[in-house]
Amino acid sequence: MAKWPDLQTFLAHLERQGELRRVRVEVDPALEITEIATRIVREEGPALLFERVRGSPYPLAINIFGSRQRIRMALGREPGTIGEELAGLVERLNPPSPRGLWSARGTLRRMLSMRTAGSRKALCQEVEEAPDLDALPALTCWPGDGGRFLTFPLVLTEDPQTHRRNMGIYRMHVFAGDRTGMHWQVQKGGGFHYYRAEQRGQPLEVAVVLGGDPALMLGAVLPLPEDLDEAAFSGFLRGQPTGMVPARTLSLRVPASAEFVLEGIVPPGERQVEGPFGDHFGHYSGAAPFPVFHLRRVTRRRNPVYPAAVVGKPPQEDRYLGDAAQEMLTPLIKVIHPELRDLWAYYEAGFHNLLVASVEVRFTKEAMKTALGLLGQGQLALTKVVVLVGPDVNVRDFEAVLRAVQRHFNPGEDFALIPRAPLDSLDFTGVRMHYGSKMILDATPKADQPPTGQPAPMTVDPSAACRQVRSWRLLADTLLAVQVEGDGRTALQEVLGLEGLGGVRMVAAVSPDVNIENNSELLWGIFTRFDPARDVLFQEVELRGAWPVYRGRLGIDSTFKEGYPEPLAMTDEIRRKVDQRWGEYWR
Repeated sequence: MAKWPDLQTFLAHLERQGELRRVRVEVDPALEITEIATRIVREEGPALLFERVRGSPYPLAINIFGSRQRIRMALGREPGTIGEELAGLVERLNPPSPRGLWSARGTLRRMLSMRTAGSRKALCQEVEEAPDLDALPALTCWPGDGGRFLTFPLVLTEDPQTHRRNMGIYRMHVFAGDRTGMHWQVQKGGGFHYYRAEQRGQPLEVAVVLGGDPALMLGAVLPLPEDLDEAAFSGFLRGQPTGMVPARTLSLRVPASAEFVLEGIVPPGERQVEGPFGDHFGHYSGAAPFPVFHLRRVTRRRNPVYPAAVVGKPPQEDRYLGDAAQEMLTPLIKVIHPELRDLWAYYEAGFHNLLVASVEVRFTKEAMKTALGLLGQGQLALTKVVVLVGPDVNVRDFEAVLRAVQRHFNPGEDFALIPRAPLDSLDFTGVRMHYGSKMILDATPKADQPPTGQPAPMTVDPSAACRQVRSWRLLADTLLAVQVEGDGRTALQEVLGLEGLGGVRMVAAVSPDVNIENNSELLWGIFTRFDPARDVLFQEVELRGAWPVYRGRLGIDSTFKEGYPEPLAMTDEIRRKVDQRWGEYWR
């Protein structure tokens, strides 16, 4: 098990293993670093350490966790084994027995590390200074961003009533040298703490950690239950307790090995417009009022490294972070849902927009019960589309999922629409922020519903039959993706009405900016751009009282619509600049 004491030790190890490259020439934190990092991620390249960042005395590390290999190095083992250890502990101790305790002794020893402890050495407080966020190499990631952002801050807060701690990652828009936005999205622990403090009319103390050891940084990524302490849980990942020291100006304790700690408060009742920001749905999240963080003091190491991350149109570094998080937590979710065989949220769809669950169905509609249960748990409550498949289907293989839809999905029995529900703060497709709809497709085998046979071949060319269709692609004889110009709904209705579609069960209309030949881009283009209640239609709908009955093919209008924020794209000027300097970076 890896026990990296701090970020710099881990970066040095990555460099020795050929997993980190230094950039010694000066680079601009406004857009240039984003373009470099994005290219490196798509090449599945190394972590980067920019030694000279314009306007800052501090080096910047990025793409630290941008591969499965580096995640394994950080944890010392596969992410999935962590959840399996915890789930196995629950099973072996249910009921408790001497034999069960003995067989679980290794995991129990690690469980003893799931805590924080005092530290004699406080690297994070070698230097103490007045607020000066302008000195940090904070990135302007995308051309339409509202300014500079801290993109990998570990935000520590305590519940003002219970004093339970939360540590989460929330972007922070730099407003001034001593002030930032605090983007507490819906369903976030820090936001709940602020809600309670504000109800009491009190400011909330906040410590922002920039750069911790890998276990701490990965612990902050995990969507743990609301009252489970991420800083303590990182001790389990690390195999030893998280060393903490008292903050200099707050009543909080902070990680001793951090690179920087920003100490401050978020006052009640204060809001400032934050954003826009190019986010992991591949579009800008719009400007909106959010709470304000007031920085009071900075402590740091003598020679710190500033951590950063870029999010945007997939793939980005958060693909590997999100995949690792779900591999760690899925075994624990299966303990709660014993009928669940596997679970996978697709990074291509921004994770929250597409979740596939394989279920062993033991009674009528148990799969639907499972979906509703998942939609009531933690961050899974923000999922927009759930597809249910049988236990033998590989949930990570989208074409295998589509084949299950082909064989076992009957719209009249297996489609559920939830029209008024909470959504992720970043989802721009709903009626308003945090408010939209969800849908469930049950493609599990049913005892009373025989599977369909071999799908009939498609005999029509949609681009020849429909004027608005520019190109099309058929996936697994089930999903027809059509790239359309003009009004997407009109084009979708026309395609759904075509004769000769054979075994097609679903039709998705996307805009011309989506490359339908690229699997990652196609999933992004479909699942980030529709609201189920307004943009899904069937060939036929019959209303029986309050119960709608759906028949025929399912259509999804995923075209770009009025009011949507622009998709992320780098400027031609920056692309040319990076093209010209590419060889210079690696000298």
